[in-house]
Amino acid sequence: MDHRSAEVAIRPELPDDHDEIREVVAAAFDSEVEAELVDRIRASPEYVPEMALVAEADGRIVGHLMISRAQIRHDAGTRPISMLSPLAVVPERQRLGIGRGLVSAALGAAEALEDPLVVLEGSPLYYGRLGFEHSLLYGIEIHLPEWAPPEAAQIKRLASYDPSDSTLRGTVVYPAAFDGLG
Repeated sequence: MDHRSAEVAIRPELPDDHDEIREVVAAAFDSEVEAELVDRIRASPEYVPEMALVAEADGRIVGHLMISRAQIRHDAGTRPISMLSPLAVVPERQRLGIGRGLVSAALGAAEALEDPLVVLEGSPLYYGRLGFEHSLLYGIEIHLPEWAPPEAAQIKRLASYDPSDSTLRGTVVYPAAFDGLG
């Protein structure tokens, strides 16, 4: 999987990329919290290597995105789902389509794994343009931080999404990697 947009190549992350990814994520968020989250996800059983992608330009990493596993708790138990978190692009390369390219490539990888949907918490304006919708429209509750508007709880339905599947409705349970951050 190698997607190109102008001089930007998107590919799966490699172990040699980890230090540079940490720098990119910290710079994008102006915080070490999200960089720590990436490290925690990578060290967890929820990590999916083929859905952890980098955008590379001029021989350096300029963006990163992870889709990892989470759970949805429904009436009959739980089932695994995919969660996008975080998406990061270095500040000097933001608003150039790199994030959009990373999201598109990651959703393609999730489709290839026959995931029915991807959940996230993020900007409704940004992710709405990429096809994400408010999760409550589909019976999925995502507990958000106090600062986030309710519309930040979003999902992207993929090709294998079945609206009659009751195991796809319920409450998202974040993996342990998210515990106690920040």
